[in-house]
Amino acid sequence: MPTPALLPPRPIAPSSSWTGWGQWLALVTMTMDHLTRYVLPASWELGWAGASIGRIAFPLFAAMVAWHGLFNTRNPLRYARRILIIGLVAQLPYMMMPRATDMLILNVCFTLASGLAGGVWLRNQWLDYRQGQLSALRLAVTSVIMLTAWYWLGLWVEYGHNGLLLIPLYMLAMHHLSRVGETFSARLIAAAWALPALLIAGRMNASDMAKSFTVATCLAVLLLAAGAAQRVPRVRPGMPRRLWLAWYPGHFALLALWVWASGQLL
Repeated sequence: MPTPALLPPRPIAPSSSWTGWGQWLALVTMTMDHLTRYVLPASWELGWAGASIGRIAFPLFAAMVAWHGLFNTRNPLRYARRILIIGLVAQLPYMMMPRATDMLILNVCFTLASGLAGGVWLRNQWLDYRQGQLSALRLAVTSVIMLTAWYWLGLWVEYGHNGLLLIPLYMLAMHHLSRVGETFSARLIAAAWALPALLIAGRMNASDMAKSFTVATCLAVLLLAAGAAQRVPRVRPGMPRRLWLAWYPGHFALLALWVWASGQLL
């Protein structure tokens, strides 16, 4: 049995200080997007803000969920349930927002919670298979079930199929980037694991401007996972927990009140 001195060093957990900045940025950009979409007059011609700054919010929320689910929480599924509860509270005012379709769409919290649950499931299935606890046949069958669930759920959630894929792909990329070796080949392989997340981010919007902001946000987060996170100081003041949990349903409740008072529901 090797002595402690000969054991391989434990990998240094990446710093999560950047998520404090990410929380403020995500709330500000999301709120700006919703204000320009639902509150501010169209005559102000501020649609560009939603198609640019507003496209930072979702990839940033997804990145923080993937990061915490991968590095910080011992029970990612419990974390996913908390996100789902926020989504349930926010769903009624969210449904009151004017939209181009009458089809029921579940808000972004359902996308985030489902994406995290899917990422955790995929990781656990792969680990069980590699350890010989899961047969190839069972892995194939459960994978087909998972693909069916992804396709069906993608028809109902905000950001659709691409949104559901982003968190599992973030987790895959963050896992490899945070453990990258010193050699050029190891870094090249880690960078290759980041490409699927960047490709999905590029497919999430129609306009070139929106695509560029989404991909740039995704790239910045992946650079943090590759080591830049260790250099980010803690934000002061930090986001109050109650504000963080209440903002999404709370701001939609206020938006729904505005939509009702302004007669947009008629």
